[in-house]
Amino acid sequence: MRTTELGDGGPAVGRIGLGAMGMSFAYDPRHRDDGTSITVICRALDLGVNLIDTADVYGPFANEELVGRALLGRRHEAVLSSKGGVRFDGAEVTLDGRPEYLRSALEASLRRLRTDHLDLYFLHRVDPRVPVEESWGELADLVAEGKVRALGVSEASADEVRRAGAVHPVAAVQSEFSLFTRDFQDDVVPLCREHGIAFLCHSPLGSGLLSGRYRTRGDLTEGDDRADMPRFTEEAMAANAGLVDRVGAVGRRRGATSAQVALAWLLAQGEHVIPIPGTKTPRYLEQNVAAAELVLSAEDLDELDALPAPTGARE
Repeated sequence: MRTTELGDGGPAVGRIGLGAMGMSFAYDPRHRDDGTSITVICRALDLGVNLIDTADVYGPFANEELVGRALLGRRHEAVLSSKGGVRFDGAEVTLDGRPEYLRSALEASLRRLRTDHLDLYFLHRVDPRVPVEESWGELADLVAEGKVRALGVSEASADEVRRAGAVHPVAAVQSEFSLFTRDFQDDVVPLCREHGIAFLCHSPLGSGLLSGRYRTRGDLTEGDDRADMPRFTEEAMAANAGLVDRVGAVGRRRGATSAQVALAWLLAQGEHVIPIPGTKTPRYLEQNVAAAELVLSAEDLDELDALPAPTGARE
């Protein structure tokens, strides 16, 4: 696996990471299999996919516990990332960026993950009721105490990244970025490149749409949260399938899947751009890893850049 730096002077990480959320939260709940998910995490480490990303709200809590079990005896091989600042009680999501809450959230995450430190800790969302500088100052104290190695912020604007960086260095930004979601391409992604900040792409396959596996709502299992997303209405899925077919055509020229093309397009956006696709199966993990070696031509990139926006908002 080719590597890049996680932020300016940060640890080396594989060009593709692993997002663990879907192993125990939101997607395809009927097929949750912790044993297989642990196998996937361990296999990822074997393949050089050392950036493992989770969050306390995934489950809630179950995903961190799963990752903690998977890394027993192998914690030193992983660059471990988690997030705090979002609460989900099963019915309602609330933001909490208060310093005292962030400290308690981090302490609880460390216990669930069975570790004494995190390599990367994200403010999961900026709480509009709390100045980002106030939240970030507390996180900086956690770095000074050795409980966190580096800090990141998720779904933040360019201004919020700058404001946080004035308090303590921002090592990473994590936001949705894919061929189907380019909201941050013109401002935050270049800002990260300029300042040596890693940009972690969650949902790099458009919540699975770009894999080509989900073409109708019938492809979703009961209880899958994607059924409530605007891009997963019957009308939107029918329209977006045509876009996925165009991505697949590029893949056929390159002997690759549409998912691999989507990941390779992200990698071509800069060495600081790190997709973190999620998967619960060894097969798709292997395919995602192979995308790191796929080099798209200028013609391929021009064709993909010209794709229109998909039907339906991302959330």
